[in-house]
Amino acid sequence: MKRKGTWKRLLLPLLLAALLPLSGCHGSRGLDAFEVPETFDTSRDYEITFWAKNDTNKTQTAIYQQAIEDFQEIYPNITVTLRLYTDYGDIYNDVITNISTNTTPNVCITYPDHIATYMTGENTVVPLDDLFADEKYGLGGSEVLYDSVTEAEIIPQFLEECVIEGQHYAIPYMRSTEACYINKTYVEALGYTLPETLTWDFIWEVSEAATAQAEDGTYLVNGQEVMIPFIYKSTDNMMIQMLQQLGAGYSDSDGSILLFNDTTEELLYTIADHVSAGAFSTFKISGYPANFLNAGQCIFAIDSTAGATWMGSDAPLSDISEDKVVEFETAVMAIPQFDTENPQMISQGPSICVFNKSDEQEVLASWLFAQYLLTNDVQIAYAETEGYVPVTTRAQSSEEYQDYLSRSGEDNSTYYEVKIQASQLLLEQVDNTFVTPVFNGSASLRDAAGQLIENVVKSVRRQETVDDAYMEELFSDVTSLYRLSLESESAYGKEELGPLPPMAVGLLAGLAAVWILILIYVIWDARKRKK
Repeated sequence: MKRKGTWKRLLLPLLLAALLPLSGCHGSRGLDAFEVPETFDTSRDYEITFWAKNDTNKTQTAIYQQAIEDFQEIYPNITVTLRLYTDYGDIYNDVITNISTNTTPNVCITYPDHIATYMTGENTVVPLDDLFADEKYGLGGSEVLYDSVTEAEIIPQFLEECVIEGQHYAIPYMRSTEACYINKTYVEALGYTLPETLTWDFIWEVSEAATAQAEDGTYLVNGQEVMIPFIYKSTDNMMIQMLQQLGAGYSDSDGSILLFNDTTEELLYTIADHVSAGAFSTFKISGYPANFLNAGQCIFAIDSTAGATWMGSDAPLSDISEDKVVEFETAVMAIPQFDTENPQMISQGPSICVFNKSDEQEVLASWLFAQYLLTNDVQIAYAETEGYVPVTTRAQSSEEYQDYLSRSGEDNSTYYEVKIQASQLLLEQVDNTFVTPVFNGSASLRDAAGQLIENVVKSVRRQETVDDAYMEELFSDVTSLYRLSLESESAYGKEELGPLPPMAVGLLAGLAAVWILILIYVIWDARKRKK
């Protein structure tokens, strides 16, 4: 009897313990929607966190630190803690991890595709339209203690990138596009002259010509044993821009997945042919295009304009040893086009979002810091570190920035010619840029676009057969890998399938434990009654 009583006394506490997680989850929800406070309470102290990315560039780090220091002089009651990352993907993963525990940063530099996923949490990211328009604390607001930019001063095309589900969930920080960095010396040595506008046909033709080899196996154009004429850094951008230029499907504003179409297949066959000839490869497969370009082992290197400081014989951030660098004339041009009369290139670059908190005053403090990053001191200083351009007309038209552009080539650091040419390229082509639709799952779609090219390049290099059966399997595999058949139904707020958040895992585990304990109790009770 004592043994039976012990069972009974143990089961009840176990059941209660199992139910505790459920009671904690029951009725739980996200944060309340943010509302702009009537006034900012300056009598309080605030501590906010700022997550940002740099490319191990100490100058950029110093700019962030100076911006924080200057801001804190204006708002001594707001302390900003900087956390630096070397990759936007790491920021994305950490934010996703922290959403379930409400430990997201206050301000974050990220990409709109990532923000769309952050928004699967309830009221996780602050919609900024009301803050933009607030007379006191909005853009150009009367109570902002520094010279805040107005909404009209933000380049419209750049601001448009920050719209998700019809509202602004970010402000642009810096903008870039892609550029083709060219070894002009080798192009001319092969008997070609660079056209006014690059075309895909021209690049493929020159790249094929550059594969010619001498009897000893060295390449005729450079006299070396290595030559990859054309290397693309971001194959997702490559596929997206090719499809855009051809008017073919990728995705639409409803979040539909249109990537897997006949035009995509034709492009992949073309790429496969040039890989087979040794004319093309990618960053993920062969390595950083700037390293090959600077060593005279590549003729066309396509990368972001923000990567300009790595490109060219005199590149200040070159990653190869000086004895490997080959002297050549570098040309900076827009990416190749299918239709030279209607050039199109992607607009990209980091944006700034503000995360919601239970304290609206803390959110307002975060917003005041976020918009401080649009002031001239920050915008111009950061733009001068790489081939980015400021996102405001105020900064772009300032005497300081115009002076910077006019001094191209004065040195190989601040005024490095290739870097300034890359910036001018975007400034001249803003009207020819486009952005891709942003929705929950758009980041995965972008990855899938690049994966198609990467897989084809790998397969050709492994001498696998690339035919209709291969393409059918490739489309199926990539669709499955990125769950695109499901994500196509998850646009605009419908949750993307993926890892369950910890709270959900705990809930399911608790339910399982309850049912197991109930089953044990039923069996025990039945045996007791039988006896």
